[in-house]
Amino acid sequence: MRAMSDSAPKPERNLALELVRVTEAAAMAAGRWVGRGDKNDADGVAVNAMRVMISTVEMRGTVVIGEGEKDNAPMLYNGEEVGDGTGAECDVAVDPIDGTTLTAKGMSNAISVLAVAPRGSMYDPSAVFYMEKLVTGPEAADVVDIRLPVKENIARVAKAKNLSPHDVTVVLLDRPRHAQLVEEIRETGARIKYITDGDVAGAIMAARPDTGVDLLLGIGGTPEGIIAACAMKCLGGTIQGRLWPQDDDERQRALDAGHDLDPDVVLGTDDLVTGDDAFFVATGITDGELMRGVRYRGDGVTTHSLVMRSRSGTVRSITADHRLSKLRALSPIDFDS
Repeated sequence: MRAMSDSAPKPERNLALELVRVTEAAAMAAGRWVGRGDKNDADGVAVNAMRVMISTVEMRGTVVIGEGEKDNAPMLYNGEEVGDGTGAECDVAVDPIDGTTLTAKGMSNAISVLAVAPRGSMYDPSAVFYMEKLVTGPEAADVVDIRLPVKENIARVAKAKNLSPHDVTVVLLDRPRHAQLVEEIRETGARIKYITDGDVAGAIMAARPDTGVDLLLGIGGTPEGIIAACAMKCLGGTIQGRLWPQDDDERQRALDAGHDLDPDVVLGTDDLVTGDDAFFVATGITDGELMRGVRYRGDGVTTHSLVMRSRSGTVRSITADHRLSKLRALSPIDFDS
């Protein structure tokens, strides 16, 4: 994909506050399914709510990271046009529920996520589904290198944050493929925080203060890496990635698509999302280190969201109270069942 030219219209400043209404709607729809053991239905209502609400946003968006190809994803599929058809042309990345299993089981850190950047600025992840990732916050962003041994990166993060390596906490997905990585982390004395799903939330935890997490390592989804890159642009952190084909067929598809699979080739934040004007919004579905989950009380629903823009570097924490009796009259989204 080509980066947007300087003369093309840019997204408006107020877009972030419009976008948060989209993730709020998805989170409120999904919130009714927390702990009910059905991740597919939870995801379905979140997708529908997000699609309804995003159609009201003033932009000409194209989904570049969505629920999948059109044949398998009737809504928010890759290539779908979203927005109200006015305003700037944008790349749109959606994850109505980052952590569907977390939602179904009532576990921590399920969130609804949306990222927007100028048209043509997001990396095309279609050839390779997984990538090896390293994410950390602004204090250590300039000193880490995914090509270095784990021990060296942990030592560099510790020094940058004035910590002992024993005080560094690394978050990673709990997967068998990480067995060797876990050994290397533990040999340094650093602590590990396992997450079962949702490495967008894990990446933001590694970059935000006061989460107790200093570094994300391990192999996760390439689409999630691009969404996380939008957040890193806003937070001043860094994400570094190396494509990780799962088999020979995927490796060949990557080569055919022109991707360089040399282990010395690293995709940085600016490779995953070019330019300086990205928006990232997320709303909590379940409680976590980043945000509180959806709360219900009588006729009311409370949501907690993070809203960021890279150009200004502003990060807003928004707590919103919603009256269901008003929403029923105004919105076609079912927030009750």
